[in-house]
Amino acid sequence: MQEEIIDDIELLLNVLPAEIRKALDAANRKEELLEVVLDLGRLPEARFSTTEALLSQREITHEELEFVASRIGEFGEDNRAGIERTLHRISAIRNRKGHIVGLTCRIGRAVYGTVDIIRDIVESGKNILLLGRPGVGKTTMLREVARILADNKRVIVVDTSNEIAGDGDIPHPAIGKARRMQVPTPSLQHEVMIEAVENHMPEVIIIDEIGRQLEAEAARTIAERGVQLIGTAHGNTLDNLMMNPTLCDLVGGIQAVTLSDEEARRRHTQKSVLERKAPPTFDVVIEIQDWQRLAVRHDVAEAVDAILRARSLPAEMRYRDEEGEIHREEAVIQTLADRNGVSTTQTAPPWEETPPARHARTVRIFPYGISQNRLRQAARGLQLPIILVPDMGEAEAVITLRSYYRRRPRVVTNAERRGLPVYVLRSNTVPQMEQGLLDIYGIEHGDIDDPHTRAIKETQTAIERIVSGGASSVELAPQNSYTRRLQHQLARESDLLSRSRGKEPRRRVRIYANNTLG
Repeated sequence: MQEEIIDDIELLLNVLPAEIRKALDAANRKEELLEVVLDLGRLPEARFSTTEALLSQREITHEELEFVASRIGEFGEDNRAGIERTLHRISAIRNRKGHIVGLTCRIGRAVYGTVDIIRDIVESGKNILLLGRPGVGKTTMLREVARILADNKRVIVVDTSNEIAGDGDIPHPAIGKARRMQVPTPSLQHEVMIEAVENHMPEVIIIDEIGRQLEAEAARTIAERGVQLIGTAHGNTLDNLMMNPTLCDLVGGIQAVTLSDEEARRRHTQKSVLERKAPPTFDVVIEIQDWQRLAVRHDVAEAVDAILRARSLPAEMRYRDEEGEIHREEAVIQTLADRNGVSTTQTAPPWEETPPARHARTVRIFPYGISQNRLRQAARGLQLPIILVPDMGEAEAVITLRSYYRRRPRVVTNAERRGLPVYVLRSNTVPQMEQGLLDIYGIEHGDIDDPHTRAIKETQTAIERIVSGGASSVELAPQNSYTRRLQHQLARESDLLSRSRGKEPRRRVRIYANNTLG
C-alpha cells in the first residue's frame, strides 16, 4: 500500500500573520514543513525536515502572538492548543505572569499506509509499546493503528493533548471508527485510562506518551484485565527505558538480587545481580529508528533478561525501501551497556571470546576482582582477541586490581608460583584495562592508530594544555557516546570539569579548568 498524506496545512497557515504566510507560500516547501516557531523579539523561523529558514527580517511582536492565539482553540494546562478537526498542534511558552512569549506551530499529518510494516503484530492482539525519539512518527503510527483496529474491534483512544484525534469535540477522520476520550488535564491521564476500561467495554485502548508512574500502573491494570494496550513512552530504545526508574515497570521492572555462593558460581558472576521482577506489561516493543525503519522485540521478557545478563539478543529489523517494499532481517541491536562500556548487571559467561581482531594471537586471561564486561569492551576497542577463563589453570595471564594485589590473596600467590604474569591495574576503568591489555600484548600506544586511540590522545593533549595554563578550555572533536564517556572520565581524573555540547552526530566534549565554571 502506498502512503497517503493528509495535512490540512492551509487551515494552519490561515491563523498565521499575513507576512509569515506569504513567506511560507513563497518558499513552496509545504510538504516538508514540520514547525513554525514564533518567539517574542526574535525572527520567525520555519523548520523543515532537513533545514531551517527565516521567514522575515522583522521581529515577532506581542500583537502577532495574540493574533495567532485568538484564532485557535483554548490552551490547556499543558499549554497546548489546536485547530478544530485538524491534527495541528500549537504549543505556548509563557512568562512568569502567564503571558504568551512564544509559539511552536507543529504540522499534524495523517499518514495512511505507515502501519503496514507492523500490521501483523498489531492484529495479533498483543500489547505493543512504541519507542522512538520525538518527531519520528510514533503518534502518526498510533493514529493509523486506531483506524485499522476499529474496523473489527471496539477501540478507545485516550487523547491527553488532542494530538491523536485533533482538536475539538469531533475526532479527526484519521482514527476511523475508534472512539476518543479527552483528558481534562495531563495529571488525570491515568484516571481516564481506567475509566475507559470500566465504563465503555473496549477491546483495545490506545494511549500516547505514558510518562508518569501512575500511568504505568494504570497500563498494567488494563493489561491484566485482558484489554489490548497499544501506547508510546518516553525513550528511544528498550535498554534506555529500562534505566528509567519511573517507566521500567512497563517492561517488568528491575530489582537487585543477592545470589547464594553456589548459584553465583554456577552463573560465573558476582553475588549481587539485577533481575526482572515481574512479567512485562507490554508483550512487544517496537523501536522506531526513522520513518521507514524499525526494530521489533517480539518477546520483551526475553529481551530484558538478555540485556540484564549482557547477552546479545537479535531483534527483527523491518524497513521499507524506495519502491515501498517491506523487508525483514535479523540483527543484533547494540545495547546501552555496549555503547557506554558499562555493565548494567551480571556478566556473560567468562569463557566467552571477544570477536576476531587484527592481532592473530589470542590470550587466555583470568580476571580477578575486575569488571569482565569492561575488560571485553576494552579488548573490542583495541581489537585484541582475548578469552576470559573461569579457571586460573587455563590462563596465560592474570589481571587484578592494586587493592587486591596488596592483600596477597591465594589467587595471586598461586599465579606467581606457577610463573603466570600478573598485571595490576590502578582502577576498575576501561582506560586502565586498555593499558593492561597493551602491556600483555607488548604493544605501545603509538602502534595502534584508530579513531578511538586518536580521540584519547586528543583528550590527553587538551588536559595537558589546560593543566599547564596554556588554555582555560578546549573543545574536542565529535565522538560517539562511549568515547565521550572516556573523555569525561579522563577529565575527572585530572581534576578538571567537562561538558557535552551539541547534537548527534556532532556531539562533543569541552574540557574546562576547575575555576572556569561557576
